[in-house]
Amino acid sequence: MGENRNYYKGSSIYKIIFLFILLPLTGACDLSDKSSSASKSDSDLISPLSNEEYYQEIGAEIGLNFVHSIGADEMKNIVESVGGGAAFLDYDQDGFLDVYVTSGTWIKGFSKNDKPAELPENHLYHNLQDGTFEDVSHKAGVQGPWYSMGITVGDYNNDGYPDVYISNYGPNTLYTNKGDGTFENSTATGMVGGGEKCSVGAVWLDYDNDGLLDLYVGNYLNFDPDYSYYYAPDGFPGPLAYDSQKDILYHNSGDGTFEDVTEKMGIVDIDGRAMGVGAADYDDDGYTDIYVANDHTVNFLWHNDQGKGFTDKGTMSGTGFSQAGEATVSMSVDFADYNKDELLDMFISDDNYCSLYENLGNGVFKDNSYASGISMASGQFVGWSSSFLDYDNDGDADLFKANGELKHLYGQEDQLFENLGEGKFKDVSIERGQYFREEYVGRGACMGDYDNDGDIDIFIVNLDSESMFLRNNKGSENNWISLLLVGESSNRDGVGSRIKITVGGEVQTAQKKSTSGYLSQNDPRVHFGLLKNELIEKIEIKWPSGKYQVLEQVKANQILTVTEPK
Repeated sequence: MGENRNYYKGSSIYKIIFLFILLPLTGACDLSDKSSSASKSDSDLISPLSNEEYYQEIGAEIGLNFVHSIGADEMKNIVESVGGGAAFLDYDQDGFLDVYVTSGTWIKGFSKNDKPAELPENHLYHNLQDGTFEDVSHKAGVQGPWYSMGITVGDYNNDGYPDVYISNYGPNTLYTNKGDGTFENSTATGMVGGGEKCSVGAVWLDYDNDGLLDLYVGNYLNFDPDYSYYYAPDGFPGPLAYDSQKDILYHNSGDGTFEDVTEKMGIVDIDGRAMGVGAADYDDDGYTDIYVANDHTVNFLWHNDQGKGFTDKGTMSGTGFSQAGEATVSMSVDFADYNKDELLDMFISDDNYCSLYENLGNGVFKDNSYASGISMASGQFVGWSSSFLDYDNDGDADLFKANGELKHLYGQEDQLFENLGEGKFKDVSIERGQYFREEYVGRGACMGDYDNDGDIDIFIVNLDSESMFLRNNKGSENNWISLLLVGESSNRDGVGSRIKITVGGEVQTAQKKSTSGYLSQNDPRVHFGLLKNELIEKIEIKWPSGKYQVLEQVKANQILTVTEPK
């Protein structure tokens, strides 16, 4: 069944009726246009008027004043160059997206400077529903202190509230959401700390479809802070100067604990230095697969053998190396059906030309990064977080890419690629806002509709500097729908569900994921742009449990809660 959690587009009079009659009853979202400023919060922040830009940077003005730290005065080692990540999540289930961001911090014997008076921490920002945010990190109990890299969000205990897993340099952290605005550190009881490793990417998935979210953690390298042999212009030793660390797959036991089943499930990590990790069912066999973007070594595509084990198909599938046959400095992975053939494709960001892998079916991919126009535009940049998004709601998957230097705090412009159809993309960055003309040291980024107006906004983490928040001012000129899935037999988040919508005679395909891009996680609601179509002919959902659900004649411009049939 479906439950409307937002509004329909219509005339101003209908919006007014909704505001004064329905809003007090339902607690629904703010319907005000972006052209009018939001009401003041307790901190006197005001969401600024929209300008003529498609994407307008407004982070500090709305309370997203996060400053990432490497924990030192200067960047002296490879670990400091790797973080941090961010996630959109609705931690208090009020219908509005909050933001969690990770930071490095000062560590004795690791950081090459004196201990600062105030240690950098992770931050949780609560969405005040008026276009602004409040920092509730200490109130919620999720500030650290950890030297944190990435974040993945998932309701591992199926209680209706999203839990948070933080990958760290050192033991990782599992925060269990208590449902009262606070979190409990459940790392020890959950047995998911992972020891003294350097974990970077991680992802929640239900690999055996038992209705419980499992966890894959990508580990990086055995860092030695005293090792200093390197070529001077490089700044510090690179990843191949250190031995790799093996990844870990944890199985959710259902009692608050997890079991390390890495070897049992056939995951043999030979010389992989994991950066971004993602999970999706690329061959549509009903079982979620795992992709690991490795630094300087072959990438892994762990094919899920019906929940009984995993087989690496990276080389065989054509996704282990770039189209030049090289193991690149791979950063992140995301999945989408960019060419509308109902097969999930992949984009891998790296230190040069990147890879756009078209899914040809039968477990085989073709790298179309050059043919698509992405490679030539990306060649001068180092790509970190990359995510598919339909930024203009025209019904196809576009691409955002955060860029920044590898070993120096040198900025680069971020990029926005528009999907032109027929396998082609165009870099439209400088046409979409002044932000894209500026240089930042980009790392993680998350995409989501923070103000519930139907278009996708972007939060970017910049290494050792201020974060940026891009509000989408124009995407909602086209129609849209967002689906919030609630699992019953499946995991509560519906992670792994496959969704097809038919609108205007065309089919769009997507999958509910957890981690997306680099060390980050996007809006938990699955978003589709609809162009000018006001009615969706059909929504088809294949849940991880195997149940199949169909909704027909669904109105556009709403956030629709869909509960798995019992």
